[in-house]
Amino acid sequence: MEYFIFNGKLLKAESGIIGPDSRGLRFGDGLFETIKSINGQLEFIDEHFARLWKGMQVLQFAIPKQFTPDILEQEIQSLLKKNGHGKMARVRLTVFRGNGGLYDTTDHKPNYLLQSWALPDETGNWNSNGLVLGVYTDIKKSCDILSNLKHNNFLPYALAALQAKKEKWNDAVLLNTGGRLCDTSIANIFLIKDEVIYTPALAEGCIAGVMRRNLVEKLTVGGYKLVEDKLSVDELLYADEVFLTNSIYNMRWVQSVGDKKYSNAQTQKIYAAFFSTNS
Repeated sequence: MEYFIFNGKLLKAESGIIGPDSRGLRFGDGLFETIKSINGQLEFIDEHFARLWKGMQVLQFAIPKQFTPDILEQEIQSLLKKNGHGKMARVRLTVFRGNGGLYDTTDHKPNYLLQSWALPDETGNWNSNGLVLGVYTDIKKSCDILSNLKHNNFLPYALAALQAKKEKWNDAVLLNTGGRLCDTSIANIFLIKDEVIYTPALAEGCIAGVMRRNLVEKLTVGGYKLVEDKLSVDELLYADEVFLTNSIYNMRWVQSVGDKKYSNAQTQKIYAAFFSTNS
């Protein structure tokens, strides 16, 4: 039996917790973090909490003194133990506002939900078979104060993922309202052209990925030429190599977007330099 934690209480998976007046249900009024646990160690936990707290400030939550990263980390460890997820696991931390309409919120304190799932031991290893991507064009992502957050109003990504499944892609590339590259349904995107690494700037509307930030710092310190900028679909299609990053899978190479095929020699070197010890 799987368990989850809701506002500090351990509950069985089938337990109901949200009523019809929940703003989280009505409006997607909340945020989430997806964290990888390896042998009980929560990867990049400080960065995940920093992004969450920044998001709560943007969404104007009233954060109680007893709602702290330390308490949440203790509860995550308790949940992992209860669910028997001692090796590799994915943890989802969701915060959302309580009951109320648009103008009559009961209070602004965060409700929170902790869940965990076991991951295969090979999660995060080098993907020998590259990913197949497509470009999703039905919805364009805006560039505003919400763009870099992992908020619960996630429809552009959810619909892009549905399109990817329909088209038998592994993932879908999303564009911003300017028609430029943003990110994918579950990852940040990087291009390599003539040994220069490119990734959409945060101002282009992509989620401020924890792994993205980590890799950008490592590449910069490592002497790689990295450019964060506006990137077009044409630049994606003329790139030599493409790879994706997120907190669960680390870094994965892309073999194709539509009819365009990519190599992976430079991507594999980057993976070996920064991620092979995690595999």
